[in-house]
Amino acid sequence: MEFDSKKAVIVPEGVFIIGTYDENGVPNAMNAAWGIQSDYGEITLYLAKHKTTENLKKTGAFTVAFATKGTVEISDYFGVESGANVNKIEKAGVHVHKSAHVNAPIIEEYPVTLECEVKEWDEKREMLVGKIVSQQVDDSVLTDGKIDLGKLQPIMFDASFHVYRVIGEVVGNAFKDGLKIKNR
Repeated sequence: MEFDSKKAVIVPEGVFIIGTYDENGVPNAMNAAWGIQSDYGEITLYLAKHKTTENLKKTGAFTVAFATKGTVEISDYFGVESGANVNKIEKAGVHVHKSAHVNAPIIEEYPVTLECEVKEWDEKREMLVGKIVSQQVDDSVLTDGKIDLGKLQPIMFDASFHVYRVIGEVVGNAFKDGLKIKNR
């Protein structure tokens, strides 16, 4: 069966919470799904025009938190209401503090947050490239000093059914399992 190419399912689609301050220092957050690690220490996100994009053009900074199973409700809320109409941080009842490294808020309910400087904002392509200058990680998601995705329980957006799914189960070992075939 052939499907509409505009509805192609490309997985996983992360659930990224982008935090910014407006010109008055009021924190804002939005939910975004189209993002990737584009280089070491770099993230690229594709964002249509939003209050968030207006904010980051003014401040040159933003944070990226990874939505988790435990933050589904607030994460989805950050995607269903516009920060141009309401103070989403206040309405969601989340706690924020200013990043020590960039002019952007850290939302304390998220266990992993990237602190980023705007490296490039291409308004025509709606592409944001951020230089990751620091990363905040809650001890509760660490194992042997590494972020443990089993503990973090990050979610992905399932575009087919418009649901969030947990990323989790380990099914293989990278750079090891394929050696069985290579060494035959």
